[in-house]
Amino acid sequence: MVFVKGPGLYSDIGKRARDLLYRDYQGDQKFTLTTYTANGVAITSSGTKKGDLFIADVNTQLKNKNITTDVKVDTNSNVSLLTLLDHSFYTTITVDEPAPGVKAIFSFVAPDQKSGKVELQYLHEYAGISTSLGLTAKPIVNFSGVAGNGKAAFGTDISFDTATGNFTKYNAGVSFTTADLVASLALNDKGETVTASYFHTVSPLTNTAVGAELTHSFSTNENTLTIGTQHLLDPLTSVKARVNNYGKASALIQHEWRPKSLITISGEVDTRAIEKSAKVGLAVALKP
Repeated sequence: MVFVKGPGLYSDIGKRARDLLYRDYQGDQKFTLTTYTANGVAITSSGTKKGDLFIADVNTQLKNKNITTDVKVDTNSNVSLLTLLDHSFYTTITVDEPAPGVKAIFSFVAPDQKSGKVELQYLHEYAGISTSLGLTAKPIVNFSGVAGNGKAAFGTDISFDTATGNFTKYNAGVSFTTADLVASLALNDKGETVTASYFHTVSPLTNTAVGAELTHSFSTNENTLTIGTQHLLDPLTSVKARVNNYGKASALIQHEWRPKSLITISGEVDTRAIEKSAKVGLAVALKP
């Protein structure tokens, strides 16, 4: 899709802070390998070990002009029993720019016959709209829209279940963007929680930034505050760190040891219970 400088989609509200605070942190062991066939088909295999459970998937991606087809097969296997518990086949067909600013997405999961969904996205200089419809007799209809520009935007995200006649989701958010700062405020969970986030670029040269996210739950009157930072040690190595008000502190180091191939080591400790073992995660992604 041709890039349109504008407010983006609703999912972009608060995204810079979320990526800084949560992206690439890994508490498990994950290995990903991507290869390409002679005709350009990308095959990505990944495996993740979560305790005694091993989760593996294979994703095949084929691009033909403006049409991209993704087919993913995943398997959950209990390592101790070596028993296959589940197989799922995910298929997504994306048509980029069937009309200016439009992206069409068709997806379904086999063997779930009720999983089919059609989604349309539209990006404009002053608006971003995404709507999806389940392919069932009484589908769930999703709609999200953002209005504004590259500096300020307001949006909403709702879901309506035609089977029950009820709204299953309604959120709203606003964001403000400057050259080095992004701030957002969102009302989520049908008005049960409010989240404020902040992202500030300290040094573009070293990709140094700080961010924070504060979530308040009206039902429990609880607050969750997470603050974090990121920095490039060199052009191929980055570090991140975060801590929340519950005493959970995390850090990671990521190194691009060859083009597009990354190794990430992350860890988390509970500063209020130092006697507990720290969580250590490892992620290796290999691309040719």
